[in-house]
Amino acid sequence: MRIILLTLCMLTIMSCKAQDKPNILWVTIEDTSPHFIGCYGNENTSTPVIDKLAEEGVKFTNAFSTGTVCAASRSTIITGVRSFKKGTGHQRSQYSIPDFIKGFPYYLKQLGYYTTNNSKTDYNIANEKDFVKEAWDESSNKATWKNRAEGQPFFAVFNFAESHQSRTMSWTFEQYQKHVWNHLPEEDKIADDAFDMPPFYNDTPEMRKQFARVYNSIKLTDNRIGELLQKLEEDGLKDDTIIFFYADHGEGIPRAKTNGINLGYRVPFVAWFPEKFKHLSPWETGKPTNKLISFEDLGPTMIDLLGGKVPEYMKGQRLFDSDSNNKKDLLLLSTDRVDNGLDLVRTVTDGKFVYSRNFMPFIPEVRYINYLEIADITKHMRKDLKHGKLNAFQSRVFEERPFEVLYDIENDIWETNNLAGNPKYESIMDNMRQFMDAELLKAKDIMFMPEYEMAKLSKTQTPYEYRLDDNKYKFDEIFKVASLSGKKGEDIAKAQIAYLKHENAIVRYWASIGLMSQEKTLLQSYQKELNEALKDDYSPVAITVSAILYSKFQSKKAMEVLNNFAKNEDWTLALMSINYMLYCQDRTPFEPTIEALLQNQDLNWHVKSACLDFEESQRLKKEI
Repeated sequence: MRIILLTLCMLTIMSCKAQDKPNILWVTIEDTSPHFIGCYGNENTSTPVIDKLAEEGVKFTNAFSTGTVCAASRSTIITGVRSFKKGTGHQRSQYSIPDFIKGFPYYLKQLGYYTTNNSKTDYNIANEKDFVKEAWDESSNKATWKNRAEGQPFFAVFNFAESHQSRTMSWTFEQYQKHVWNHLPEEDKIADDAFDMPPFYNDTPEMRKQFARVYNSIKLTDNRIGELLQKLEEDGLKDDTIIFFYADHGEGIPRAKTNGINLGYRVPFVAWFPEKFKHLSPWETGKPTNKLISFEDLGPTMIDLLGGKVPEYMKGQRLFDSDSNNKKDLLLLSTDRVDNGLDLVRTVTDGKFVYSRNFMPFIPEVRYINYLEIADITKHMRKDLKHGKLNAFQSRVFEERPFEVLYDIENDIWETNNLAGNPKYESIMDNMRQFMDAELLKAKDIMFMPEYEMAKLSKTQTPYEYRLDDNKYKFDEIFKVASLSGKKGEDIAKAQIAYLKHENAIVRYWASIGLMSQEKTLLQSYQKELNEALKDDYSPVAITVSAILYSKFQSKKAMEVLNNFAKNEDWTLALMSINYMLYCQDRTPFEPTIEALLQNQDLNWHVKSACLDFEESQRLKKEI
């Protein structure tokens, strides 16, 4: 009996000791900007569960996703390494990363934690299955803390999809009703006239019907979070668990998600501490903090908080260490290709202003991305644009972007007034420009490499490691020419034309990208040089130059080049060609090519999406 009692005492002591380590619960939601959460100032919404967490915990008012779409953002979250270092910025690309880069829960497992993920991964890397297995003890839609050993602390993630873009816009209205509306009690349902419309949308009954989906989807999400926290309490775990709540990037609506502005990056973020572990928080609970944080910080913070050694390759802040209140003045953010929509934007924010550099400004904010184009809200917007029903600001989202923008996001939350060019803000912009350039040069941003090149490279080595070899990836030269992109004028055009003959193929590519933004009158005298570049043996250059010659001079030869590359077996080249076609004034010569491509049952998914956008845009054009 004494032996049994002694054993029970030892187990109790061990259990109590284990309880000294906090459990960690991550509550993640999808596609949600703080603009639509009650505790962040929206009086039209209903988010009592999230609001209570913020009231009792620490609300971060300057939290930012490092990308504007899920896979790129989650790539940074899980590894603690930025996408422009790993080459994981393009949505659904899955290029290789070094073996030494682990999912950060791997390090928590070494500390004795049970790691469980319910259930989204979407890390945008090669060999994801093995990567997931190494990081998580359990990763499935049934994963929970309940399967851990007795007394073992856990790190658990629960991801809620109720606020995903599928629900808020991309699914049919009937699907939305089935998966969201019908799951809400009558008293929770938010009517079409019960909220303010963002000013970049036309305030019509049709648009309100669609936009109400945002509010109701977030309400259902809040309800689901409440159910999870109730389970935590019923299991007697709440007093031992630190809770983090955040969204994976900005709101899943046109002009927010996928766009390199505040609406694409800024996220709600709350940390809640039970009484037992409040001493771990460097912030006073119940009060907000304006500390700048990003998803790069999450991995190292968790490892450091739970007593582990943060790997050298993780460069983010450790939010709970002794220096956690040191002020970080600026954050660098990024967005790249999303599905079939090409783009490259780099952004700097101090929490009060956001400065974005559009390296492909000829592509509009609401660009052709099939997952957006199938949505009724986007269709309404395009029809209203064609019928002249949109005001200047509402129409602007479909036009070529400025090469740089600056928004006062404290006083202009919908980013309506571009302050770039205003002398009053020149010092702010100059500081942010310098910071961006220095950070990109230091990081050797691999996303400036055409995806055509990266796809080939990733078969033999990792983009992460390739970029570090100055003899192979001459980023200083590349970035010098890329930095001209979007700038207009005779001197810029002359320099870009000269760079079309550079020995470095990627330099030539960025010279051609820059020339896309030059006026026809300026390029008139350079048609000979452009026609020579049309024969460039580096395909991304030939494709881009063909787009210039066709769109500005209706060159028949250029049209043939675009058509031929659209049928290329290399999907990255085909996608580039079709994207350029989509923004041409006269797309009629490309219709037979697109029609033939859509008959191919094995067509690459990205290419098929672009073809469907082309087909639908032509149909809409003819209908109107």
